[in-house]
Amino acid sequence: MGYVITIARGYGSGGKTVGKMLAEDLGIHYYDRELMRLASDNSGINEELFVKADERVKQNPLFKLFKKEYKGEDIKPDSDDYISNDNLFNLQSKVIRDLAESGESCVIVGRCADYVLKDYDNVIKIYVHASLPDCVKRLQGMMSGSAKELEKKVITTDKFRADYYRYYTGREWDNAGNYDLCLNSADLGFEKCVEITKAYLKIRLGDDIIK
Repeated sequence: MGYVITIARGYGSGGKTVGKMLAEDLGIHYYDRELMRLASDNSGINEELFVKADERVKQNPLFKLFKKEYKGEDIKPDSDDYISNDNLFNLQSKVIRDLAESGESCVIVGRCADYVLKDYDNVIKIYVHASLPDCVKRLQGMMSGSAKELEKKVITTDKFRADYYRYYTGREWDNAGNYDLCLNSADLGFEKCVEITKAYLKIRLGDDIIK
C-alpha cells in the first residue's frame, strides 16, 4: 500500500528541507514545483501559466475576502474557464489525487494537498512551523537582507499562504485541527521532525509500512 505525506509549512521554518529529508530517508518521491510540470503535461496548458497563477490569484480583489471549497470540478478543455486560475488549481489537485491513488508513496509540499486529500486514509498531514525570530535567523543564513526585511518577508509570505489556503479550502491554514502532526522545527531540529513523522507513520499505517 502506498502512502502520501503532505507538508504545509511556515516560510523559513524549513518545511521543504524536512520534506526532502523524509523522502530521501524513506526512499520515496518528493513533489513540490514538479506538480506544476505534471499538471502541464496532463492538461496541455503551458507550465508558465501554472507558475504565474498564484500571482494572479493574489491580485484578485476578492482573494482576501472570499472563501470557497475545492470540490474536484472537471472543466473541459473547450470551456472558456479551462485556463482560469481556479481550474489551474483544479488541475494541480487532480495530479495530487492521482498520486495518492497510484500506489506509489510520496511526499507532497504545499498546494493545499492536505485538504485535497482530506478524505484519503493513506495520508499523513504535517504542519512545520517555527517562531518568527527562528525563521528570520534561518533565512539570514540563506539570503541577503536585514533582519527587519526578512521578518517582513516571512510575515508577508505566510499571510499569502494563509489567504491562499482560505480562498481554496474555506479553512484556516495554521489551524492544528487540519493536520495529524504540528512540528516546531526550531525546537526539534530537522532530523527529529523526520523521526517523529516516521514513528507516527508506523503507528498509523503499521510497522511494515516502512521498508
